[in-house]
Amino acid sequence: MNDRQDPYDPYAAHEQQLIGYDAYGRPVYGQAPAQSAPQYEQQGYGYDYQDYGRQQQPQQYYQQQPAAQEYGQQEYTQAPSYGYGAQQSPQQAPQQTQQQAQQWIPQQTAPQPAAAEQPASPAGRPAAQVPEPRRPEGGSEAGRDYRTEMFAFIDQPDEDSEDVIDWLKFTESRTERREEARRRGRNRVVALIVVLAVFVVAGLGYLWYAGKLPFLDGPGGKKTAATADAGAQKRDMIVVHLHNTKKGGTSSALLVDNVTTQQGATVLLPNTLALTGQDGTATALGKAVGEGGLGTREALDSVLGTRIGGTWRLDTPFLENLVELVGGIEADTDTAVPADDAARTPAVAQGQKQSLSGPMAVAYATYRAQGEPEAKQLERTGKVLHAVLRKFPSDPKAGAVTVESIGQILDPALNAQTLGTMLSKLGAHAKVGAYRTDLIAVKPDGTLTDDANKKVVKEVLGGSAGAAQPGATPRVGLKDASGDEKTQVAAKAALMNGGYAFVDGGKADKTASASQITYQDDAQRDRAIEVAKTLGLPETVVKKAENVVNADVVVILGKDYKAP
Repeated sequence: MNDRQDPYDPYAAHEQQLIGYDAYGRPVYGQAPAQSAPQYEQQGYGYDYQDYGRQQQPQQYYQQQPAAQEYGQQEYTQAPSYGYGAQQSPQQAPQQTQQQAQQWIPQQTAPQPAAAEQPASPAGRPAAQVPEPRRPEGGSEAGRDYRTEMFAFIDQPDEDSEDVIDWLKFTESRTERREEARRRGRNRVVALIVVLAVFVVAGLGYLWYAGKLPFLDGPGGKKTAATADAGAQKRDMIVVHLHNTKKGGTSSALLVDNVTTQQGATVLLPNTLALTGQDGTATALGKAVGEGGLGTREALDSVLGTRIGGTWRLDTPFLENLVELVGGIEADTDTAVPADDAARTPAVAQGQKQSLSGPMAVAYATYRAQGEPEAKQLERTGKVLHAVLRKFPSDPKAGAVTVESIGQILDPALNAQTLGTMLSKLGAHAKVGAYRTDLIAVKPDGTLTDDANKKVVKEVLGGSAGAAQPGATPRVGLKDASGDEKTQVAAKAALMNGGYAFVDGGKADKTASASQITYQDDAQRDRAIEVAKTLGLPETVVKKAENVVNADVVVILGKDYKAP
């Protein structure tokens, strides 16, 4: 039986051909192409076993392999064509097969040296050669065009994951910074509100305690206004006399700047206020002003216990100019003023916040209806003065210019600079509401009432015994409680002959059996004793008490007094 398929046929072993190497450098075998085997039959290739068993065929097979192409390149070769019946040695058959396999297998390895001799199989045939990966001569990897890490999976950190983590950390930290900034901002706002609230409460508390809040007197303000003497507070004041040049008559008021309490006031003076002249005779304020006002300021100081700094005579045309210079005023009018064509007086409507021009302001300030008390007309004058001060410039220099622009000739003791500064300070108080208007109440005989002495003269004007200038004649007030007019005239004459400045205190509400001499300041005790000797009264009638009249020493004349 001619069976040429020997199980140890070396050529049969080569049906699994070397087709390349994997990523780790190991050889990879595969099935030979289908046309390889038929080619041997069609061309009539035969097998010669003459040299079977020799180790040369496998070695020669690998030695005749063509050099592989460089890494990454592919080489396709074409098997040589042989004629029919051509004589081929057994060594050439596998070589032909190898060359045919190379027609479709990419060459991925470098050339290899000839394989070492393989041991023979148990049957005497040479074993199938397993080729090693081809290496460059010298064993060095320097000649390779590839590196080992190209064919190995290297465990490298996931940079994308780290980038994601870093981005999350960044966004988280940025969110935390924003929340922290918002929290700090809220804390700053809360702290600022708390600080502002503390300042507001403290400021309001101080103003309340000092009595500077309108319509709300604190304990400190009450104490300052009611009980402090003139030495504890500094006041600047002037007296203004408004002359009605069209209808006649005058209206007087004191403008007071309390430097200590930073408050202003207008004190309205009735024309019936009794003043004592230098000769001791009593004169009404209105009459004294109408006759030229000579000595009026000094007489007011004696009655009120004040220090008036100057006199401002303000005629109605100049008041009209002043109102126009400040741009008109706004006042609450309590009555309507009819127009007077003969006097060229415009009509004034009744109501709150009425806009008044210069002529309208003059008409309202001087208006007095038939049968109306003088106090009503004085209150209207006070409203106009207050409204003018609210519009007056707060800058002293601008105030002086405004006064000069009125065009009137002022008293040398009260020039434009002094008057402008005074009005500017009063205007500053009026703008913030630290301003008041009061009316001094008098009895039918023109003397001050007890209520006027306590609330207005002492609190607002600061009138007291200490108001008298050093070296000035002591002021002695006389209040008649004897019920006998002749006794009062005799006592008045005795005091004036003794060199004292007489202050008329009028008549007491009821008679007293015993006379009494009082003083408030301990420094006035010796003067009180001298007054008692002058009137022929015993020293026992002298005592320290609150004066009912603004004078250094006050005499309450009783029935026990006997005229000399």
